[in-house]
Amino acid sequence: MNIKAIQTFLQQQTASDLYRTRSITDSPQGVELTLNEKPYLNFCSNDYLGLANHPKVNEAFNKGNALYGVGSGASHLINGHTRAHHQLEEELAEFVRRPRALLFSTGYMANLGVISALVAKGDVVFEDRLNHASLLDGGLLSQARLQRYQHSDVGDLESKLSVSKANDRLICTDGVFSMDGDIAPLSDLITVSSKSNSWLMVDDAHGLGTIGATGRGCLELVNASVEDVPILMGTLGKALGTFGAFVAGDEDLIEFLIQRARSYIYTTAMPAAIAEATRMSLKLIDNESWRRDHLNENISYFKHGLEQETEFNSTISNSPIQPIIIGDVQDTVHLSEKLKHAGILVSAIRPPTVPENTARLRITLCADHTRQQIDQLLEALV
Repeated sequence: MNIKAIQTFLQQQTASDLYRTRSITDSPQGVELTLNEKPYLNFCSNDYLGLANHPKVNEAFNKGNALYGVGSGASHLINGHTRAHHQLEEELAEFVRRPRALLFSTGYMANLGVISALVAKGDVVFEDRLNHASLLDGGLLSQARLQRYQHSDVGDLESKLSVSKANDRLICTDGVFSMDGDIAPLSDLITVSSKSNSWLMVDDAHGLGTIGATGRGCLELVNASVEDVPILMGTLGKALGTFGAFVAGDEDLIEFLIQRARSYIYTTAMPAAIAEATRMSLKLIDNESWRRDHLNENISYFKHGLEQETEFNSTISNSPIQPIIIGDVQDTVHLSEKLKHAGILVSAIRPPTVPENTARLRITLCADHTRQQIDQLLEALV
């Protein structure tokens, strides 16, 4: 692609209201945010449990920084794997009730590393059409054949599996779908993967901490064992309020990934201070269930208010992600800008992040939102 083609692309993005821009945040994450030096009520954060600026998490980070310094200095396999990293891996494994866990620097790197380590040319990856881009890219980069089944349509997946002749087959799904907020049909996926002798991998980035009786994610809803779902990926930058990701599974899987996952082997370890902060986040999630309770109350309150007070349709989502599908890109951008003018941040999500004609306002609810703040959002939507 030459510079003229780049310029043409940018002009087309602008003309079609698809041009992406960045704002500058001037405050810590929270339900009240300062953006470009102006205060806003924040309904587009993944800080679902309000831990990103929690005093105890900050204190743990500062103690880790004092003990280990800022940078980890090397990859995990050289000398960047500190005791803090190791303890966090053990505590994450215990939290999600699996034998072992392995830290990655981001969720994107975790998905790329796992998929490309497990499958290759001649194998097949089956993915939900609405999977996160990192899962889809992991399938593409693995050089395995990528087959996408209709969203949450286990029958479509079964029909594709039935004609596959590949020796190794991997089924990948989001736990909570990041743009729709609905939950994958995990019980059925477990049955299908077992019958077809396929791997099953669940990316529970948006479920960890928010879903399940104790916040252990979507797998807790169906009481899935490591035999049911051999590969679990979770991120640390959403409900846990920090940064990074992990993969959890049995002993052999984790040892295999240490040997083969290129995005683990060839990158610098996350700062140890982040690991210490995340260890505190895990304790808070375990000990302060009221955060999850309040989040669920906020979700129900918003859904009821949306249905009763506005012309927008209530969503099928029972997660913190509450999309309002508008359809037209220009209309969606216009509504997002009107909300921003009213002091409320709600992201306009446009293609290619979502399918054509499904542009939407993506509202995310947090445990720290008050009823008054949700009422303010509902009044603005009216």
